[in-house]
Amino acid sequence: MSESTRAVLSSAYPPHVVDELIASYREAKSNFYRGGHRLSAVEGGRFCEAAFRILEDITTGIHTPLGENLDTQKVISKAAAQPKDQQPKSVRIYIPRALRVVYDIRNSRNAAHLADGIDANLQDATLVVSVLDWVLAELVRLSKGITPEEAQSLIEELVTRKVPGVQDFGTFPKVLRTDLRASDRVLVLLYHRGTQGVRYPELFQWMPNTMRSNLRRTVRVLDEKALIHFADETVHITFAGQHAVESRRLLEPPVVAERR
Repeated sequence: MSESTRAVLSSAYPPHVVDELIASYREAKSNFYRGGHRLSAVEGGRFCEAAFRILEDITTGIHTPLGENLDTQKVISKAAAQPKDQQPKSVRIYIPRALRVVYDIRNSRNAAHLADGIDANLQDATLVVSVLDWVLAELVRLSKGITPEEAQSLIEELVTRKVPGVQDFGTFPKVLRTDLRASDRVLVLLYHRGTQGVRYPELFQWMPNTMRSNLRRTVRVLDEKALIHFADETVHITFAGQHAVESRRLLEPPVVAERR
């Protein structure tokens, strides 16, 4: 998540609650991609506690301090009772209900146990991280203080599927799959980059030395196949390229065992 997202949220909601929200979000997503599905659901519950406090602040102007018991049903009821002309339906209904699902998975479903001999941790964690993406994007959308174009860019960044086979080191995205050929590596990097694309010189620096000499040819071939769009020294992945990455499972990281 970019610092721009943090700044936007902190300008609209209590910064210390936003810090808790973002920390739990990052932990939930990190655990999910490393195979820690049970821990991902647990962090989802922590995310909900921060998000419920933000809803409290939106609807009442105050929130339950961090560390104190939170009456989530009271928050949901107060949100639902808000006048339609004062709060959007997302605040009154959609966000509270979405958070309730995640919160109940953590508290009632019991992510640590098997149900009827079937491990539900993966399906639960997949739902949890998707809801977290949506809630965070909604909070950005509702935050105001930025232009619609800026909000749209941040929302697209949040809801675009993240690539578990890529790890960021500062501004350098490192592809963790060492078995990928040059064209596949380019597609994975562009998928990771999302809608903003990447300048060719930057893409060149991200590639291993052994793949740099023929990189321009690789990019042109991908462009001819309509898997990417290359113009004005900027490279974007196309819908066809995104589908190729997903259908060929190029996103999968090195296999790791799930932690118990």
